Amino acid sequence: MAHINSAALGKDPIWRLLIKQALPASIGILVMSLNVLVDSIFVGNWIGSIAIAAINVVLPVSFFIAALGVAIGIGGSSMISRALGSGNKNKALKTFGNQITLTLILSVFLVLIGLTFVDSIIPAFGGKGDIFDPAKVYYVVVLYGVPFLALCMMGNNVIRAEGNPKFAMIAMIIPSVTNLFLDYILINLFDMGMLGAAIASSVSYFFCFSFVLWFFLSKNSELKINWSHFGFDLPIIKELSSLGFVTLARQAVVSVTYLLMNNILFELGGEDSVTVYAIIGRMLMFALFPVLGVTQGFLPITGYNYGAGHWERVRKSINTAILYSFLLGLLVFTGIMFFSENIVRVFTDNPTVVRDTPSAMRWVFAATPIIALQLIGSAYFQAIGKAVPALLLTLSRQGFIFIPLVLILPMYYGEIGVWISFPIADVLSTIVTAYFLNREIRLRLKSTVSETLT
Repeated sequence: MAHINSAALGKDPIWRLLIKQALPASIGILVMSLNVLVDSIFVGNWIGSIAIAAINVVLPVSFFIAALGVAIGIGGSSMISRALGSGNKNKALKTFGNQITLTLILSVFLVLIGLTFVDSIIPAFGGKGDIFDPAKVYYVVVLYGVPFLALCMMGNNVIRAEGNPKFAMIAMIIPSVTNLFLDYILINLFDMGMLGAAIASSVSYFFCFSFVLWFFLSKNSELKINWSHFGFDLPIIKELSSLGFVTLARQAVVSVTYLLMNNILFELGGEDSVTVYAIIGRMLMFALFPVLGVTQGFLPITGYNYGAGHWERVRKSINTAILYSFLLGLLVFTGIMFFSENIVRVFTDNPTVVRDTPSAMRWVFAATPIIALQLIGSAYFQAIGKAVPALLLTLSRQGFIFIPLVLILPMYYGEIGVWISFPIADVLSTIVTAYFLNREIRLRLKSTVSETLT
Protein backbone atom coordinates (compact mmCIF):
# COMPACT_ATOMS: atom_id res chain seq x y z
CA MET A 1 0.00 0.00 0.00
CA ALA A 2 1.58 3.27 -1.13
CA HIS A 3 2.37 5.91 1.47
CA ILE A 4 0.61 9.25 1.00
CA ASN A 5 2.50 12.39 2.04
CA SER A 6 0.49 14.96 3.99
CA ALA A 7 1.53 17.70 1.51
CA ALA A 8 -1.01 16.30 -0.96
CA LEU A 9 -3.74 17.77 1.27
CA GLY A 10 -2.68 21.24 0.12
CA LYS A 11 -2.24 20.47 -3.58
CA ASP A 12 -4.74 17.96 -4.96
CA PRO A 13 -8.24 19.08 -6.11
CA ILE A 14 -10.65 19.34 -3.17
CA TRP A 15 -13.28 17.04 -4.67
CA ARG A 16 -10.67 14.35 -5.30
CA LEU A 17 -9.15 14.75 -1.84
CA LEU A 18 -12.55 14.55 -0.20
CA ILE A 19 -13.35 11.33 -2.02
CA LYS A 20 -9.93 9.87 -1.17
CA GLN A 21 -10.33 10.79 2.49
CA ALA A 22 -14.07 10.18 2.87
CA LEU A 23 -14.35 6.87 1.03
CA PRO A 24 -11.97 4.91 3.30
CA ALA A 25 -13.43 6.69 6.34
CA SER A 26 -16.95 5.76 5.21
CA ILE A 27 -15.96 2.14 4.59
CA GLY A 28 -14.33 1.98 8.00
CA ILE A 29 -17.37 3.46 9.72
CA LEU A 30 -19.63 1.17 7.67
CA VAL A 31 -17.75 -1.93 8.75
CA MET A 32 -17.71 -0.82 12.39
CA SER A 33 -21.41 0.00 12.18
CA LEU A 34 -22.11 -3.33 10.54
CA ASN A 35 -20.21 -4.91 13.39
CA VAL A 36 -22.54 -3.28 15.93
CA LEU A 37 -25.54 -4.07 13.74
CA VAL A 38 -24.71 -7.72 13.07
CA ASP A 39 -23.55 -8.14 16.65
CA SER A 40 -27.03 -7.03 17.74
CA ILE A 41 -28.64 -9.42 15.26
CA PHE A 42 -26.50 -12.31 16.54
CA VAL A 43 -27.22 -11.43 20.16
CA GLY A 44 -30.93 -10.91 19.50
CA ASN A 45 -31.35 -14.20 17.67
CA TRP A 46 -28.92 -16.39 19.65
CA ILE A 47 -29.46 -15.00 23.16
CA GLY A 48 -32.74 -13.05 23.04
CA SER A 49 -34.16 -9.55 22.56
CA ILE A 50 -33.43 -8.66 26.20
CA ALA A 51 -29.72 -9.05 25.41
CA ILE A 52 -29.96 -6.24 22.83
CA ALA A 53 -31.33 -3.95 25.53
CA ALA A 54 -28.55 -5.09 27.91
CA ILE A 55 -25.80 -4.13 25.45
CA ASN A 56 -27.55 -0.81 24.80
CA VAL A 57 -27.31 -0.04 28.52
CA VAL A 58 -23.56 -0.72 28.56
CA LEU A 59 -22.71 1.14 25.33
CA PRO A 60 -22.81 4.71 26.69
CA VAL A 61 -20.35 3.84 29.46
CA SER A 62 -17.84 1.99 27.27
CA PHE A 63 -18.31 4.47 24.42
CA PHE A 64 -17.66 7.41 26.72
CA ILE A 65 -14.31 5.98 27.80
CA ALA A 66 -13.45 5.09 24.21
CA ALA A 67 -14.56 8.62 23.27
CA LEU A 68 -11.62 9.93 25.29
CA GLY A 69 -9.43 8.44 22.59
CA VAL A 70 -11.62 9.91 19.85
CA ALA A 71 -11.61 13.31 21.56
CA ILE A 72 -7.85 13.36 22.09
CA GLY A 73 -7.38 11.98 18.58
CA ILE A 74 -9.53 14.58 16.83
CA GLY A 75 -8.26 17.46 18.96
CA GLY A 76 -4.64 16.47 18.43
CA SER A 77 -5.22 15.70 14.76
CA SER A 78 -6.45 19.24 14.18
CA MET A 79 -3.19 20.46 15.70
CA ILE A 80 -1.09 17.94 13.74
CA SER A 81 -2.79 18.82 10.41
CA ARG A 82 -2.22 22.53 10.95
CA ALA A 83 1.34 21.96 12.18
CA LEU A 84 2.21 19.85 9.13
CA GLY A 85 0.54 22.45 6.89
CA SER A 86 2.69 25.24 8.37
CA GLY A 87 5.86 23.09 8.32
CA ASN A 88 6.19 22.76 12.12
CA LYS A 89 6.89 19.03 12.34
CA ASN A 90 8.34 19.22 15.85
CA LYS A 91 4.99 20.43 17.20
CA ALA A 92 3.26 17.59 15.36
CA LEU A 93 5.57 15.03 17.00
CA LYS A 94 5.19 16.53 20.46
CA THR A 95 1.41 16.65 20.05
CA PHE A 96 1.28 12.96 19.11
CA GLY A 97 3.40 11.94 22.10
CA ASN A 98 1.17 13.91 24.45
CA GLN A 99 -1.92 12.30 22.90
CA ILE A 100 -0.65 8.82 23.73
CA THR A 101 0.20 9.69 27.33
CA LEU A 102 -3.08 11.46 27.98
CA THR A 103 -5.22 8.73 26.42
CA LEU A 104 -3.56 5.96 28.41
CA ILE A 105 -3.78 7.72 31.78
CA LEU A 106 -7.38 8.89 31.46
CA SER A 107 -8.83 5.68 29.98
CA VAL A 108 -7.28 3.44 32.66
CA PHE A 109 -8.45 5.81 35.41
CA LEU A 110 -12.04 5.79 34.13
CA VAL A 111 -12.06 2.00 33.76
CA LEU A 112 -11.08 1.67 37.42
CA ILE A 113 -13.90 4.04 38.40
CA GLY A 114 -16.34 2.14 36.19
CA LEU A 115 -15.46 -1.22 37.73
CA THR A 116 -15.65 0.14 41.27
CA PHE A 117 -19.20 1.46 40.89
CA VAL A 118 -20.58 -1.17 38.52
CA ASP A 119 -23.69 -1.96 40.58
CA SER A 120 -24.72 1.69 40.65
CA ILE A 121 -23.83 2.62 37.08
CA ILE A 122 -25.79 -0.12 35.29
CA PRO A 123 -29.21 0.69 36.88
CA ALA A 124 -28.56 4.42 36.36
CA PHE A 125 -28.27 3.80 32.61
CA GLY A 126 -31.50 1.82 32.44
CA GLY A 127 -30.21 -1.65 33.35
CA LYS A 128 -33.18 -2.54 35.51
CA GLY A 129 -35.40 -5.60 35.91
CA ASP A 130 -34.44 -8.49 33.64
CA ILE A 131 -31.84 -6.31 31.89
CA PHE A 132 -29.49 -5.97 34.90
CA ASP A 133 -27.80 -9.40 35.03
CA PRO A 134 -26.87 -9.78 31.33
CA ALA A 135 -25.82 -6.10 31.25
CA LYS A 136 -23.44 -6.63 34.18
CA VAL A 137 -21.84 -9.70 32.60
CA TYR A 138 -21.20 -7.77 29.38
CA TYR A 139 -20.13 -4.55 31.12
CA VAL A 140 -17.37 -5.98 33.32
CA VAL A 141 -15.55 -7.88 30.57
CA VAL A 142 -15.87 -5.16 27.92
CA LEU A 143 -14.50 -2.51 30.26
CA TYR A 144 -11.16 -4.34 30.49
CA GLY A 145 -10.72 -3.94 26.74
CA VAL A 146 -11.83 -0.33 26.48
CA PRO A 147 -8.35 1.26 27.03
CA PHE A 148 -7.16 -0.58 23.90
CA LEU A 149 -10.18 0.80 22.04
CA ALA A 150 -9.42 4.33 23.28
CA LEU A 151 -5.83 4.09 21.99
CA CYS A 152 -7.13 2.72 18.68
CA MET A 153 -9.58 5.58 18.23
CA MET A 154 -6.92 8.15 19.07
CA GLY A 155 -4.39 6.60 16.69
CA ASN A 156 -6.96 6.23 13.92
CA ASN A 157 -7.55 9.98 13.79
CA VAL A 158 -3.80 10.70 13.77
CA ILE A 159 -3.33 8.27 10.87
CA ARG A 160 -5.97 10.20 8.94
CA ALA A 161 -4.34 13.54 9.83
CA GLU A 162 -1.13 12.29 8.20
CA GLY A 163 -3.01 11.76 4.95
CA ASN A 164 -3.28 7.95 5.21
CA PRO A 165 -7.03 7.25 5.10
CA LYS A 166 -6.60 3.69 3.79
CA PHE A 167 -4.63 2.62 6.85
CA ALA A 168 -7.20 4.35 9.06
CA MET A 169 -9.89 2.34 7.28
CA ILE A 170 -8.06 -0.94 7.92
CA ALA A 171 -7.70 -0.04 11.60
CA MET A 172 -11.50 0.27 11.81
CA ILE A 173 -12.18 -2.90 9.84
CA ILE A 174 -9.94 -5.21 11.90
CA PRO A 175 -11.90 -5.12 15.19
CA SER A 176 -15.21 -5.42 13.36
CA VAL A 177 -14.27 -8.55 11.44
CA THR A 178 -12.58 -10.05 14.51
CA ASN A 179 -15.61 -9.39 16.70
CA LEU A 180 -18.08 -10.99 14.31
CA PHE A 181 -15.86 -14.04 13.83
CA LEU A 182 -15.49 -14.50 17.60
CA ASP A 183 -19.21 -13.85 18.11
CA TYR A 184 -20.04 -16.82 15.92
CA ILE A 185 -17.57 -19.08 17.71
CA LEU A 186 -18.22 -18.03 21.31
CA ILE A 187 -21.98 -17.40 21.19
CA ASN A 188 -23.26 -19.82 18.56
CA LEU A 189 -20.79 -22.70 18.74
CA PHE A 190 -19.68 -22.57 22.39
CA ASP A 191 -22.99 -21.22 23.73
CA MET A 192 -21.25 -18.69 26.03
CA GLY A 193 -24.09 -16.14 25.83
CA MET A 194 -23.36 -12.59 27.01
CA LEU A 195 -19.93 -13.59 28.30
CA GLY A 196 -18.99 -14.75 24.81
CA ALA A 197 -20.22 -11.48 23.27
CA ALA A 198 -18.17 -9.49 25.79
CA ILE A 199 -14.97 -11.51 25.25
CA ALA A 200 -15.35 -11.14 21.49
CA SER A 201 -15.56 -7.35 21.81
CA SER A 202 -12.55 -7.00 24.13
CA VAL A 203 -10.31 -9.27 22.06
CA SER A 204 -11.24 -7.36 18.89
CA TYR A 205 -10.15 -4.09 20.54
CA PHE A 206 -6.72 -5.59 21.24
CA PHE A 207 -6.32 -6.68 17.60
CA CYS A 208 -7.09 -3.11 16.48
CA PHE A 209 -4.53 -1.72 18.94
CA SER A 210 -1.89 -4.10 17.59
CA PHE A 211 -2.42 -2.86 14.03
CA VAL A 212 -2.29 0.83 15.02
CA LEU A 213 0.91 0.21 16.98
CA TRP A 214 2.45 -1.53 13.97
CA PHE A 215 1.55 1.39 11.70
CA PHE A 216 3.32 3.99 13.81
CA LEU A 217 6.39 1.76 14.26
CA SER A 218 6.60 1.09 10.51
CA LYS A 219 7.93 3.31 7.72
CA ASN A 220 4.36 4.25 6.71
CA SER A 221 4.10 6.98 9.36
CA GLU A 222 5.77 10.40 9.24
CA LEU A 223 5.45 10.73 13.03
CA LYS A 224 8.55 9.06 14.44
CA ILE A 225 8.43 10.00 18.09
CA ASN A 226 10.91 9.27 20.89
CA TRP A 227 10.64 9.21 24.68
CA SER A 228 11.06 13.00 24.95
CA HIS A 229 7.77 13.53 23.11
CA PHE A 230 5.74 11.69 25.77
CA GLY A 231 6.38 14.27 28.50
CA PHE A 232 3.52 16.72 28.99
CA ASP A 233 3.92 20.07 27.23
CA LEU A 234 1.48 22.46 28.92
CA PRO A 235 0.67 24.70 25.90
CA ILE A 236 0.06 21.60 23.76
CA ILE A 237 -2.04 19.95 26.47
CA LYS A 238 -4.08 23.13 26.86
CA GLU A 239 -4.85 23.41 23.13
CA LEU A 240 -5.37 19.67 22.75
CA SER A 241 -7.73 19.58 25.71
CA SER A 242 -9.81 22.53 24.53
CA LEU A 243 -10.27 21.02 21.06
CA GLY A 244 -10.68 17.46 22.33
CA PHE A 245 -13.24 18.61 24.87
CA VAL A 246 -15.57 19.38 21.96
CA THR A 247 -15.69 15.71 20.97
CA LEU A 248 -15.71 14.51 24.56
CA ALA A 249 -18.58 16.83 25.43
CA ARG A 250 -20.49 15.49 22.43
CA GLN A 251 -20.02 11.92 23.62
CA ALA A 252 -20.84 12.89 27.20
CA VAL A 253 -24.12 14.32 25.97
CA VAL A 254 -24.72 11.13 23.95
CA SER A 255 -24.18 9.10 27.12
CA VAL A 256 -26.58 11.35 29.04
CA THR A 257 -29.06 10.95 26.19
CA TYR A 258 -28.83 7.16 26.43
CA LEU A 259 -29.33 7.40 30.18
CA LEU A 260 -32.43 9.57 29.80
CA MET A 261 -33.87 7.65 26.88
CA ASN A 262 -33.44 4.24 28.49
CA ASN A 263 -35.03 5.40 31.74
CA ILE A 264 -37.86 7.38 30.12
CA LEU A 265 -38.72 4.58 27.71
CA PHE A 266 -38.51 1.97 30.48
CA GLU A 267 -41.09 3.96 32.44
CA LEU A 268 -43.33 4.40 29.38
CA GLY A 269 -43.18 0.89 27.93
CA GLY A 270 -40.81 -1.36 29.86
CA GLU A 271 -38.09 -3.57 28.36
CA ASP A 272 -39.72 -3.63 24.90
CA SER A 273 -39.50 0.16 24.53
CA VAL A 274 -35.82 0.08 25.54
CA THR A 275 -35.29 -2.56 22.84
CA VAL A 276 -37.02 -0.31 20.26
CA TYR A 277 -34.53 2.45 21.05
CA ALA A 278 -31.63 -0.03 20.98
CA ILE A 279 -32.52 -1.02 17.41
CA ILE A 280 -32.94 2.60 16.33
CA GLY A 281 -29.62 3.44 17.97
CA ARG A 282 -27.90 0.74 15.93
CA MET A 283 -29.44 2.14 12.75
CA LEU A 284 -28.26 5.65 13.64
CA MET A 285 -24.72 4.27 13.85
CA PHE A 286 -25.08 2.25 10.67
CA ALA A 287 -27.22 4.27 8.26
CA LEU A 288 -25.34 7.55 8.65
CA PHE A 289 -21.93 6.05 7.84
CA PRO A 290 -21.49 7.90 4.50
CA VAL A 291 -22.32 11.29 6.03
CA LEU A 292 -19.98 10.66 8.97
CA GLY A 293 -17.32 9.50 6.52
CA VAL A 294 -17.46 12.79 4.64
CA THR A 295 -17.18 14.64 7.96
CA GLN A 296 -14.10 12.60 8.92
CA GLY A 297 -12.54 13.19 5.50
CA PHE A 298 -13.30 16.91 5.70
CA LEU A 299 -11.36 17.48 8.95
CA PRO A 300 -7.72 16.91 7.82
CA ILE A 301 -8.25 18.66 4.47
CA THR A 302 -9.61 21.80 6.10
CA GLY A 303 -7.13 21.75 8.98
CA TYR A 304 -4.10 21.38 6.68
CA ASN A 305 -5.20 24.11 4.26
CA TYR A 306 -6.14 26.46 7.07
CA GLY A 307 -2.69 25.97 8.59
CA ALA A 308 -1.09 26.58 5.18
CA GLY A 309 -3.14 29.74 4.57
CA HIS A 310 -4.97 28.36 1.53
CA TRP A 311 -8.21 30.20 2.27
CA GLU A 312 -9.99 29.59 -1.02
CA ARG A 313 -9.37 25.85 -0.66
CA VAL A 314 -10.87 26.00 2.83
CA ARG A 315 -14.06 27.57 1.46
CA LYS A 316 -14.23 25.04 -1.34
CA SER A 317 -13.82 22.14 1.09
CA ILE A 318 -16.79 23.42 3.14
CA ASN A 319 -19.08 23.72 0.12
CA THR A 320 -18.07 20.37 -1.36
CA ALA A 321 -18.44 18.50 1.93
CA ILE A 322 -21.91 19.94 2.57
CA LEU A 323 -23.08 19.00 -0.94
CA TYR A 324 -21.78 15.43 -0.74
CA SER A 325 -23.21 14.95 2.76
CA PHE A 326 -26.63 16.29 1.77
CA LEU A 327 -26.93 13.91 -1.20
CA LEU A 328 -25.86 10.94 0.91
CA GLY A 329 -28.23 11.94 3.70
CA LEU A 330 -31.08 12.06 1.21
CA LEU A 331 -30.35 8.47 0.17
CA VAL A 332 -30.36 7.35 3.81
CA PHE A 333 -33.65 9.13 4.44
CA THR A 334 -35.29 7.43 1.43
CA GLY A 335 -34.11 3.99 2.49
CA ILE A 336 -35.41 4.36 6.05
CA MET A 337 -38.78 5.68 4.96
CA PHE A 338 -39.44 2.73 2.63
CA PHE A 339 -37.76 -0.21 4.39
CA SER A 340 -38.11 0.37 8.15
CA GLU A 341 -40.39 -2.67 8.65
CA ASN A 342 -37.97 -4.98 6.85
CA ILE A 343 -35.08 -3.62 8.91
CA VAL A 344 -36.77 -4.31 12.24
CA ARG A 345 -37.62 -7.92 11.40
CA VAL A 346 -33.93 -8.66 10.88
CA PHE A 347 -33.27 -7.93 14.56
CA THR A 348 -36.12 -9.68 16.33
CA ASP A 349 -39.52 -11.34 15.99
CA ASN A 350 -40.82 -9.83 19.24
CA PRO A 351 -44.33 -8.73 18.15
CA THR A 352 -44.41 -5.55 20.26
CA VAL A 353 -40.99 -4.42 19.05
CA VAL A 354 -41.84 -5.25 15.43
CA ARG A 355 -45.06 -3.23 15.74
CA ASP A 356 -43.65 -0.12 17.43
CA THR A 357 -40.18 0.35 15.93
CA PRO A 358 -40.91 1.29 12.25
CA SER A 359 -42.93 4.45 12.99
CA ALA A 360 -40.47 5.50 15.70
CA MET A 361 -37.56 5.00 13.30
CA ARG A 362 -39.20 7.16 10.63
CA TRP A 363 -39.59 10.01 13.11
CA VAL A 364 -35.97 9.73 14.24
CA PHE A 365 -34.65 9.89 10.65
CA ALA A 366 -37.18 12.45 9.39
CA ALA A 367 -34.67 15.35 9.15
CA THR A 368 -31.66 13.30 8.02
CA PRO A 369 -30.96 15.20 4.75
CA ILE A 370 -30.32 18.52 6.50
CA ILE A 371 -28.01 17.29 9.27
CA ALA A 372 -25.11 17.50 6.81
CA LEU A 373 -24.86 21.22 7.39
CA GLN A 374 -24.90 20.80 11.16
CA LEU A 375 -22.15 18.16 11.13
CA ILE A 376 -19.87 19.94 8.67
CA GLY A 377 -20.41 23.32 10.34
CA SER A 378 -19.36 22.15 13.80
CA ALA A 379 -16.49 20.08 12.33
CA TYR A 380 -15.15 23.16 10.51
CA PHE A 381 -14.60 25.13 13.71
CA GLN A 382 -12.91 22.13 15.30
CA ALA A 383 -10.64 21.64 12.26
CA ILE A 384 -9.38 25.24 12.37
CA GLY A 385 -8.76 25.18 16.13
CA LYS A 386 -11.69 27.32 17.34
CA ALA A 387 -12.80 25.31 20.33
CA VAL A 388 -15.58 27.53 21.73
CA PRO A 389 -17.82 27.79 18.64
CA ALA A 390 -17.11 24.13 17.84
CA LEU A 391 -18.22 23.16 21.34
CA LEU A 392 -21.38 25.27 21.31
CA LEU A 393 -22.46 24.06 17.87
CA THR A 394 -21.68 20.44 18.75
CA LEU A 395 -23.80 20.66 21.89
CA SER A 396 -26.60 22.63 20.26
CA ARG A 397 -28.48 19.59 18.94
CA GLN A 398 -28.46 17.09 21.78
CA GLY A 399 -27.43 19.20 24.74
CA PHE A 400 -29.29 22.46 24.32
CA ILE A 401 -32.28 21.31 22.27
CA PHE A 402 -32.89 17.55 22.29
CA ILE A 403 -32.52 16.86 26.02
CA PRO A 404 -35.01 19.59 27.06
CA LEU A 405 -37.44 18.36 24.40
CA VAL A 406 -37.23 14.72 25.48
CA LEU A 407 -37.84 15.74 29.09
CA ILE A 408 -40.88 17.88 28.25
CA LEU A 409 -42.71 16.38 25.25
CA PRO A 410 -43.33 12.87 26.68
CA MET A 411 -45.25 14.46 29.56
CA TYR A 412 -47.85 15.65 27.04
CA TYR A 413 -47.59 13.17 24.15
CA GLY A 414 -46.27 9.99 25.76
CA GLU A 415 -43.87 7.82 23.79
CA ILE A 416 -44.49 9.68 20.52
CA GLY A 417 -43.13 12.77 22.27
CA VAL A 418 -39.78 10.99 22.60
CA TRP A 419 -39.54 10.25 18.88
CA ILE A 420 -40.67 13.65 17.54
CA SER A 421 -37.95 15.28 19.67
CA PHE A 422 -35.37 13.98 17.18
CA PRO A 423 -36.43 15.82 14.00
CA ILE A 424 -37.28 19.01 15.92
CA ALA A 425 -33.78 19.07 17.41
CA ASP A 426 -32.23 18.38 13.99
CA VAL A 427 -34.05 21.28 12.33
CA LEU A 428 -33.38 23.84 15.06
CA SER A 429 -29.69 22.95 15.47
CA THR A 430 -29.16 23.08 11.70
CA ILE A 431 -30.62 26.60 11.56
CA VAL A 432 -28.26 27.72 14.35
CA THR A 433 -25.22 26.13 12.67
CA ALA A 434 -26.09 27.61 9.28
CA TYR A 435 -26.15 31.10 10.79
CA PHE A 436 -22.74 30.85 12.45
CA LEU A 437 -21.04 29.05 9.56
CA ASN A 438 -22.33 31.62 7.06
CA ARG A 439 -21.14 34.40 9.37
CA GLU A 440 -17.67 32.85 9.60
CA ILE A 441 -17.38 32.46 5.82
CA ARG A 442 -18.71 35.95 5.11
CA LEU A 443 -16.70 37.86 7.71
CA ARG A 444 -13.48 35.88 7.95
CA LEU A 445 -12.80 33.66 4.95
CA LYS A 446 -14.05 36.13 2.30
CA SER A 447 -12.19 39.04 3.84
CA THR A 448 -9.04 36.93 4.22
CA VAL A 449 -9.19 35.87 0.58
CA SER A 450 -9.60 39.50 -0.49
CA GLU A 451 -6.63 40.60 1.63
CA THR A 452 -4.49 37.81 0.17
CA LEU A 453 -5.35 38.82 -3.41
CA THR A 454 -4.53 42.48 -2.80
